[in-house]
Amino acid sequence: MRTPYIAGNWKMHMVKSEAVSLASELKSALAGVEHRVMIAPAFTLIESVAATLAGSNILVGAQNMAPAVSGAHTGEVSPGMLKDVGATVVILGHSERRNSYGESDQLINEKVSLALSEGLEVILCVGETLEEREAGAVDAVVRTQLAGGLNAIPESALSSITIAYEPVWAIGTGRTATPEDADAVHASVRTVLGDLYNDGAAQKMVIQYGGSVKPDNVDGLMGMKNIDGALVGGASLKADSFIPIVRFQR
Repeated sequence: MRTPYIAGNWKMHMVKSEAVSLASELKSALAGVEHRVMIAPAFTLIESVAATLAGSNILVGAQNMAPAVSGAHTGEVSPGMLKDVGATVVILGHSERRNSYGESDQLINEKVSLALSEGLEVILCVGETLEEREAGAVDAVVRTQLAGGLNAIPESALSSITIAYEPVWAIGTGRTATPEDADAVHASVRTVLGDLYNDGAAQKMVIQYGGSVKPDNVDGLMGMKNIDGALVGGASLKADSFIPIVRFQR
């Protein structure tokens, strides 16, 4: 049985006072939730949010990471820096990093490998654009991104990796894949993982859905066979929308 995993990606939102206030509210409201919960604030907020959530059941993550442990990398943040301020998880390969900042599968793979070697858990994002979906290339795109992102990653490391399927056309648009459509791609993701590793490993992996997840659609999505969690964007910025998502009903 795979443990559900709900993660909130705060993206480039909030200043410290807002972040601490929301984290405090979540800490109280989500106490006792038995499945996994994570929030990923902006780099500048991680230390304050981690301190606020200390002793709680909520993990703290980062939204990106450099593919290097140190050096002349202006504007970048290393895995050691993330761990030092309290992050234990990092989101890699998000569509906004791929499409807005040109991150390749090779670069993402370097980050995945380094994060794992440095003791961070990884959420690896994959997903197609609207043009790719309309061209019938969803499975091919997802297969390429998974194979690239997981290149040379051993099966023994998969327990520290979560896959997030995020159709790019549904992120921040209000459009959401139907539960059935999303589940079909999640099943395809699991098939690819089986091909890359083996069916036993694939069946153990948690696959999140990300794409305009809201309180009014989370139950339908989480009721699907292959959907194990959610990577939540805009709805994670307010307690009154994120809390009911975390407390979904199957």
